Amino acid sequence: MQENEVPGKLLFVINPIAGDIDKTDLEEEITVICEEHGINYTFYKTTGDKDDEAIKSLIEKNKPDAVFAVGGDGTVSHVGALLIGTNTPLGIIPLGSGNGLSKDLNIPQDTEEALELIHRHVIRNIDTLDINGQPSIHLSDLGFNALVVKRFSDGETRGPGAYAWIAMQEFLSYEPKFYTIETDNERFEGEAFMVTIANANAFGSNANINPTGILNDGRFEICLIERFPKAAALGILYKLYTNSIDESVYTRKLSCRKAVIHNTNHEVMHIDGEPVNFGEEVRVTIKPKSLKVILPVPESA
Repeated sequence: MQENEVPGKLLFVINPIAGDIDKTDLEEEITVICEEHGINYTFYKTTGDKDDEAIKSLIEKNKPDAVFAVGGDGTVSHVGALLIGTNTPLGIIPLGSGNGLSKDLNIPQDTEEALELIHRHVIRNIDTLDINGQPSIHLSDLGFNALVVKRFSDGETRGPGAYAWIAMQEFLSYEPKFYTIETDNERFEGEAFMVTIANANAFGSNANINPTGILNDGRFEICLIERFPKAAALGILYKLYTNSIDESVYTRKLSCRKAVIHNTNHEVMHIDGEPVNFGEEVRVTIKPKSLKVILPVPESA
């Protein structure tokens, strides 16, 4: 499929429960658009049971020109991971509670506008990361935020309010942990409140941990929030939501192509919002321009 060319076949991977949004009408809208433009289409609804195998099978069988993830960051991450290193582009119709990667890619958050990507778009390549053999497309981290993600994932309540409540509870007692980080050009050793492995910019909550990050520059950033007095928390939070966290005296950034993080306290980690436990050593390498993504046509085009 060439840029701006209407695809012949598409696969839509739909998460029925993402964002607590009823997607019945959306399927009808996608059907209308595809039939209007002569596009063959297939829907697959995730169940949480062997979805990767089912999606891989559909890709091999149907050989779609692109695969659209219809849902939130989790859906996008799972679909994107299957397409890394292939010629099949990832499309995103953002319908989750955060939609972090789609925002960093400037994909419209309005559903009607996002649906236009089905028949009008450009294709670009972005970097991905390999973290202990697992793919990461967006943001991964260790420390405070990863703990909150784990607590949130284990809970039954969803939504920004539940996440904020867990974060407030954990913050009151959380103590920064000691890390040693070795990259291809520098070393860090000390305590950190958060260690974020950033291929992109902002979390789905719009907290921008890496304002200057570029998704296709062949590098990634390790963004550190070091130990800080509790009284400084509101100031740090303000800077996260005003794209100015790099100005904080409590932050440090390591730009690199590969890194080893020694997690001596065995802190929990998350990869693109999915909690994992890698133990003491976390190895990260960049895979330059390894994922094709569908993006809006630039306004000047």
